[in-house]
Amino acid sequence: MTVCIAEKPSVARDIANVLGATMDRGGYIEGNGYQVTWTFGHLCELKEPGEYSPLWQKWSLSQLPMIPPRFGIKLKEDQGVVRQFAVIERLMQAADTIINCGDAGQEGELIQRWVMQKAGAKCPVQRLWISSLTEEAIREGFQQLKDQSHYQSLYEAGLCRAIGDWTLGMNATRLYTLKYGLNRQVLSIGRVQTPTLALIVNRQREIDNFRPEKYWVLTTVYRDTTFTAVMEEGDRGFRSEELGQKALEAIRQLPFTVTAVEKKAGREAPPRLFDLTSLQVECNKRFGYSADQTLQLIQSLYEKKVTTYPRVDTTCLPDDVYPKCPQILAAMTPYANFIAPLTREGKALEKRKTVFDNSKVTDHHAIIPTPTPVTTVQLTQMEKRVYDLIARRFIGAFYPDCRFEKTTVMGEVRQEGLHVGNFDDSIPFRVTGKRITDPAWHVLWEKKKTTPPATADAAVVPGAAPVPGAAVPGAVPVPGAAPVPGAFPPGSPAPVPGAAAVPGAFPPGSPEAEGQDEERSLPAFRKGESGPHAPSLAEKQTTPPKPYTEATLLRAMETAGRMVEDDELRDALKENGIGRPSTRAAIIETLFKRNYIRRVRTSLAPTPTGTQLIDIIHEELLKSAELTGRWERKLRQIERHQYDAATFIAELKQMVSDIVLTVLQDSSNRHVETQQPKK
Repeated sequence: MTVCIAEKPSVARDIANVLGATMDRGGYIEGNGYQVTWTFGHLCELKEPGEYSPLWQKWSLSQLPMIPPRFGIKLKEDQGVVRQFAVIERLMQAADTIINCGDAGQEGELIQRWVMQKAGAKCPVQRLWISSLTEEAIREGFQQLKDQSHYQSLYEAGLCRAIGDWTLGMNATRLYTLKYGLNRQVLSIGRVQTPTLALIVNRQREIDNFRPEKYWVLTTVYRDTTFTAVMEEGDRGFRSEELGQKALEAIRQLPFTVTAVEKKAGREAPPRLFDLTSLQVECNKRFGYSADQTLQLIQSLYEKKVTTYPRVDTTCLPDDVYPKCPQILAAMTPYANFIAPLTREGKALEKRKTVFDNSKVTDHHAIIPTPTPVTTVQLTQMEKRVYDLIARRFIGAFYPDCRFEKTTVMGEVRQEGLHVGNFDDSIPFRVTGKRITDPAWHVLWEKKKTTPPATADAAVVPGAAPVPGAAVPGAVPVPGAAPVPGAFPPGSPAPVPGAAAVPGAFPPGSPEAEGQDEERSLPAFRKGESGPHAPSLAEKQTTPPKPYTEATLLRAMETAGRMVEDDELRDALKENGIGRPSTRAAIIETLFKRNYIRRVRTSLAPTPTGTQLIDIIHEELLKSAELTGRWERKLRQIERHQYDAATFIAELKQMVSDIVLTVLQDSSNRHVETQQPKK
């Protein structure tokens, strides 16, 4: 008999249906030579310290570091887990072959390997590796089964991660609690959790220590267009009001002259497909969904067979997906009017290198729709919103670049002998405009709007304009998408708590919004023209860094604390990101549960406990996102056969031993005073 083990009952049922197993036996489904059973995620976990040694049952500084000579696993203490494991154990010990049908990733591999080890399985094991749960994908996966040994490095990486988290977490938590917690509260330390908390604490400190600086911006209105004085590089404006007023008075009665009109054609590629982090970022910006909410929603869409595997960190597709794309598009009937131009007259879909790139795809590809018609599946309103984002990104990937024309107009007010600050004989001014000549993929996110008046490229006056992320009185959040008959979501969704948006506008920072905020038409200026103008001087001040939101924190975790906009640079930094796409949401939720961070409207802020905890940690290895990111990189290298797992474990043990020794030698009187809130 062949035993198949999946990670969830629902997935097991899908697999059983494809295999022709129809008899429910309680804990497994049997038929056609197969027995299909399941876990509930993690059934096993690493043993507690006291299960290795009686001396480790009691928390004591003298017993640190705790490093077992050999790590062991145990069943979770749950009656449902024990009952289901008994079924699995009986099936596996009698099996001729086992097929590991766990989630196709590092964590899924670890979950099922531990269960097979605990059950004492001795027969050959094969691996099912699929990226969606459609019937076609499952059948194709069973035709391409591989021996378990092919995924040994994946298991080793997952095992090293688990051992690393246990060794550092158990030792550092006891160490800091006993040394600095005054026996009043547990000070939880984690390999990813603590550097993430440090990012939030350090950002809040930058905000608290920020001292605004005033500056004055000189503008002038010529032909109903606002031009801004061009300062020296690094200067936002005049550094004193006196200089600004002097410049204003010097040019008030002089004519304004256009000195140059430059037009440049530009192109904007469609936004990239989603990986898990970018989807969580976008859902947080658009709808106010937490990272954990988005993960649950996309997991549900995956289990309903309408999207592919969600826990991915690439935005590319392999070449072998390209022939399947017409079938996927054909099933997306709610978006037929967007898809029609792509397939008109039988033309082939465009194949972009930024979309189809085998070198940037390892185990899984970007999140895309499946050929399962979404109209045949019951989705919640929140699921529809997430599916809609994924669907439009996928369609947009086959559209041509958006084309635009950018116009820069330079002008000046000149007078021989004029001398104000760094200006001699003239003060230059500039304004830019942008006009879309071919919207291309932008039609997927069309919106009604009025053309704003042309404004100069000056800094925003604090409080003078809506701040991205701040609520707009009377505004009703909308997804920014043009209504499509039967599309998802139909019409405008109801407001989402915590998500503020301007009607018809895209969320600040979203790919669909980039470049559009600057879109403005300028009058037809001619070099050499001249005339009267109306100059003015505005007082402004520098603004502090913005606090993290879940969206920007996810990006910071992905890039080890470095905030970058360039997609290529971000891809390079992912190698040293902290945490994995599948775990970052849980890390953020853990910080909330432990009272280390709190929400302030849509932003994240540290609690006094969180701040004191980071302040008391002097060991950079524990709180540096960059250093932790290097450790993450080694785990990825283990997965790719580029680093030795035994070396990683040896380095881990030495690092933990060094940290324990350093803290034990600390003779200061540092401690954390803040109590955890009573439940």
